[in-house]
Amino acid sequence: MAERAVVTGGAGFLGSHLCERLLDEGMEVVCLDNFLTGDPGNVAHLAERGPFRLLRSDVTDYVHVPGRVDHVLHFASPASPVDYLELPIQTMKVGSVGTLHALGLAMEKGARFVLASTSEAYGDPQVHPQPESYWGHVNPVGPRGVYDEAKRFAEALTMAYRSHHGVDTGIVRIFNTHGPRMRPHDGRAVPAFVGQALRGEPLTVAGDGSQTRSIQYVDDLVEGVVRMLRSGHPGPVNLGNPHEVTVLELAETVRDLVGSRSTVRYVPRPQDDPAVRRPDITLAREVLGWEPVVGLEDGLKRTIAWFQQLPPGQVG
Repeated sequence: MAERAVVTGGAGFLGSHLCERLLDEGMEVVCLDNFLTGDPGNVAHLAERGPFRLLRSDVTDYVHVPGRVDHVLHFASPASPVDYLELPIQTMKVGSVGTLHALGLAMEKGARFVLASTSEAYGDPQVHPQPESYWGHVNPVGPRGVYDEAKRFAEALTMAYRSHHGVDTGIVRIFNTHGPRMRPHDGRAVPAFVGQALRGEPLTVAGDGSQTRSIQYVDDLVEGVVRMLRSGHPGPVNLGNPHEVTVLELAETVRDLVGSRSTVRYVPRPQDDPAVRRPDITLAREVLGWEPVVGLEDGLKRTIAWFQQLPPGQVG
């Protein structure tokens, strides 16, 4: 009998790729999404890949899935600055009440639960690179606090269900990820730079562009999540590419790959914008046998190609 997985936020950027991979693993997949930031078009093709069901569901209201469930992967959350600054209450609710409901489903079904946490749990880090043992440097009352603290609360709740209720849980801390199905205007660096370069507009680089990011391709991330699902490890485990670049270098790389003549325009840095970001993936290598295999330029070429095939106006 095929395994059965429930993916919350499954119609989002990461969730849709995860649903696709689980189908390819031979699982039956139930995708839950309220389409606040997800898009049913992201998973419209998946019924052809295997047993797939899409349910419009807000996990902050309730989570009910009849029948057997072997795995619950909680990926529901606004995840870009544009989203969580416009949807602060919904972001807090899905990280708290939504996580509570998703964990309740896993407990009810005796399922393995994997939480999609974030490198933002480290805030503006004072330790570099960031190992899982680092507790972070987060401003709980700043504009980014609604996302950072929602994920930190979700991690604490996940560990409470593990220790108190014996739920088989795992936590992955996801670092910057890019690939097909990113929303062109979600406010993240890669889609912003790609869209601007394709339109020949100036690339808007925050501050002086010296702040760093570590960018991984979505296929690498999904591979790590699947390995975490199979591992039984509680986590948290960092999933990210330790290749670190400045934001300015990232913008210039995107421009060169597009073949654009866009200039660079410097804009003010957002409040609490992290100065550095790079994962220590020692634990992922040791317990999951995982490390990213797609290089930055190769991944960016694939992402750019996806944006280039969008209908005119969607990137503009």
